[in-house]
Amino acid sequence: MIDLPSRIARGDAEPPPDLLAALGDPPPHARPPDPDRIAGALLALAIGDALGNTTESRLPHERRAQHGEIRDYLPNRRANGRRVGLPSDDTQLAFWTLEHVLEHGRVVPDRLAATFADGRRIFGLGRTVRAFLERYEEGAAWHEAAQRSAGNGAVMRIAPVIVPHLERPTTALWRDAILAGAVTHNDASSIAACVAVTGLVWDALAMSRPPEPRWWLDRYVALARPIEGDAELEPRGGTIAGSFRGPIWRLVETEVASALDADLDVRTAGQRWYSGAFLLETMPTVLHILARHADDPEEAIVRAVNDTRDNDTIAAIVGAVVGALHGRAALPRRWADGLVGRTRESDDGRVCELIDRALAHVEAGKQPTISSRPRSGE
Repeated sequence: MIDLPSRIARGDAEPPPDLLAALGDPPPHARPPDPDRIAGALLALAIGDALGNTTESRLPHERRAQHGEIRDYLPNRRANGRRVGLPSDDTQLAFWTLEHVLEHGRVVPDRLAATFADGRRIFGLGRTVRAFLERYEEGAAWHEAAQRSAGNGAVMRIAPVIVPHLERPTTALWRDAILAGAVTHNDASSIAACVAVTGLVWDALAMSRPPEPRWWLDRYVALARPIEGDAELEPRGGTIAGSFRGPIWRLVETEVASALDADLDVRTAGQRWYSGAFLLETMPTVLHILARHADDPEEAIVRAVNDTRDNDTIAAIVGAVVGALHGRAALPRRWADGLVGRTRESDDGRVCELIDRALAHVEAGKQPTISSRPRSGE
């Protein structure tokens, strides 16, 4: 088993060819990428974050007691109480990653690190990225500043790395997913999750219908296992605390599969493994939601927002996948209309501008670009 984080920490950043070969080329899409589905993946990431971040880190029963079922944006103190969608770090870092790959055509880790550290305010900044920024700003190289953390702050922003690869799928997609995640979270479980979620988004773009529920689990395991290996993670809470020790992929094979077999709803299943910001909590929850609700993008995102603890990040990851599967047109119009689209404090509409740039990049003039902006009269 390759110790990828140790290689990266030494400055040997490029993933070894045998690892990329083991992952294989991404499955080619049978038709040209659908601009509406590319836009859907990116837009739904931002929507999931915005729907969740006003009640982030609340226990589901506490959130429900105060707000009932959340299906729309709540009053936002950063918008003078207006019911609009504003970003947290999930959207900001994801769309700064999109800016980066549009500029460079691939992930250049030292440049991406500099982008994250350029002084822009990051809302809801997580502990791992904060620690990375502190080390980087002290003068450490990016691979020295990167943290050994299995938090979910890298996988939440990973979906945009697909954009430069849509016309020519090669193992360079996995290379970019590895490096984009490792910039801040140089950990085997985090890198594995980044590669696996990238693969889920990639595959969803080409699907004509939602797959069977167990496909989500099997595909995650197939992509994550060669990188994560036999990592020893332990639950922080939930009913399985004290009874599991191992990698995320193994918990997916056992506990998530068991939850599906028992037909547990999202909230009840999350009580088993605790649906927080540790990847041993986040990824089982994401996969369980996809297995149960991928056929309905609105319900998948709503369940992530209401029934999980780290709801903005889980909704952002789920949103990216179901947005790729169903497209922008399948998302509720009220969500797109209410999204302010910021990546900074006041750059309203920037999310839509970057999505339009991504579509133009992919289409390369072959056909008219579908705008990500709401259409008049809708």
